[in-house]
Amino acid sequence: QVQLVQSGGGLVQPGGSLRLSCAASRSIFSINPMGWYRQAPGKERELVAAMISGTTNYAASVKGRFTISRDNAKNTVYLQMNSLKPEDTAVYYCHARTGAQNYWGQGTQVTVDS
Repeated sequence: QVQLVQSGGGLVQPGGSLRLSCAASRSIFSINPMGWYRQAPGKERELVAAMISGTTNYAASVKGRFTISRDNAKNTVYLQMNSLKPEDTAVYYCHARTGAQNYWGQGTQVTVDS
């Protein structure tokens, strides 16, 4: 079992930055993959960024603006979001999978608005 607790997020102006954090209840050293999804109102949940077997993958819409990273010593995964756009507004979810079991964070609202 893994519990994921998210922090960060909030309201930011277009062009601004935010960092999301996802703290796991146990070591993430062997958890693969780990990543971030988001869901905007009226839309399906979509993958934003993920770390899989030592590689990172990004949605085309965030590539070059968002960076996913992990600190194994702190059991935490981060999503640094720069140059935010109104279309990045969504609830962001941390995700981890161990074997066939998926785990989700509680969700964090990110709103990009002037």
